[in-house]
Amino acid sequence: MLLINSGAIDAEGGAPGCTPEDWMTYDKSVRESGILVDSHSLADLVTATTVRVTAAGERLVTDGPFAETREVLGGYYVIDVPDLDTAIDWAARCPGSLDGGSVVVRPIADFEV
Repeated sequence: MLLINSGAIDAEGGAPGCTPEDWMTYDKSVRESGILVDSHSLADLVTATTVRVTAAGERLVTDGPFAETREVLGGYYVIDVPDLDTAIDWAARCPGSLDGGSVVVRPIADFEV
C-alpha cells in the first residue's frame, strides 16, 4: 500500500508542487501497468472525525484529524508488485512524494491460516 501524505496544503486544498495533471498522469501509468488493486483520494480535512477510546472505555470524538504532525494523509494506492524495490520505485514516481510530501510503503497483512 502506498499511503500518500502531503507536507502542506495550498489555497485550493491540494498538495503544492504537483498539479491535477501530474496526478492524472501517475494514475494512468499505475492503471496501465496492471499493478493497481485499489486507490482513493480522501475528502477534505473538514469532513474528518477522530475517535479515541480511553483505557476506561470512554469514547472521545472530535472534529478533524488534529494529529501531532504536519503531514496530512491524502489518499492511497494498493498495488500488487513483486517486491519492495518495485514498490519504492512506484512511490518515488508518485506526485505526493514531491515538495515536502511523502509516500509510505507498507505491505498488506495476510491473516489467512
